[in-house]
Amino acid sequence: MSITEDYPELLTLDGFDEAILGVVERCDLLVVCYDRNKILEILMRDMNLDEAMEYFEFNILGAYMGEHTPVYLDYMPL
Repeated sequence: MSITEDYPELLTLDGFDEAILGVVERCDLLVVCYDRNKILEILMRDMNLDEAMEYFEFNILGAYMGEHTPVYLDYMPL
């Protein structure tokens, strides 16, 4: 099964399924959680790091798509 089959109401990003970590809950609302670094890796297949970061920050991170807007996890070393 995939996220979209299990949770059809959730919003996903086209072309970034391999960056999905899972589903998280906030305030009784489920949203898809993406790996920020994996998204950048995917973007860097067609652009350099600076371009990928700018695209991510402006077009993905900065996009509000309603209450089911995905969230993005940036792993922090312990």
